[in-house]
This record gives sequence, C-alpha cells and structure tokens, in this order.
Amino acid sequence: MRAYELMIIFTSDTEESDVQQTINGLGEIASEVGGTLEKIDKWGIRRFAYEIHHKTDGFYVVLEFLAPNALLEADRTLRLADNVVRHKFIRLPLNEAHKRGLAAATA
Repeated sequence: MRAYELMIIFTSDTEESDVQQTINGLGEIASEVGGTLEKIDKWGIRRFAYEIHHKTDGFYVVLEFLAPNALLEADRTLRLADNVVRHKFIRLPLNEAHKRGLAAATA
C-alpha cells in the first residue's frame, strides 16, 4: 500500500453535511480499490492568498489515504463537483509516511 494525501478546498458556503458526504464518498472509493481512509483533518474556512473563481475564502479539508494505487475515480469525482474550488493529490514519500505512522502498511 502507498500513502497519499489529498487536500480539498470547498467553497465557503458549502454545508458541513455536504463536506462530510463527499468525505464519506471518497472513503468508499478508497475501500473499493482495497485502500483505507486513515485520517481526516478539517481546517475550516481560510482566506485565499488571491482570488480564485471570484471567491476569497474556502473550507479546507486534508485527508490521508492508504491505497494500492492512485485513486483516479476520486480525482474524477472532485473535478466534477461544483462545490470544490481546488484539490490536490500527492503520494507521500516513504520517510514522510513513516513520520505520520502510515508506513507500517506501506511496502
């Protein structure tokens, strides 16, 4: 399993229930490919450094996954979501996965 981090920026007017519904859907996508959603970190509403799509702030969420390969379906889902301003998947380097306690399952 490989360790991945996903940051999602939702529009600031997105309801908490909609954010949680999206997170649950991403967890289901991960489990379908044999992965797991390890950690959810909701940062709340933060101000952007510059205007994005005529918006000045957004609701930030950071997720950590363990998955055998990239979650392409999750990426596609987030690209199509109207309430997502930006998202970014990164594969965590092995030493960073060790620091976060995700490397035990990483091989």
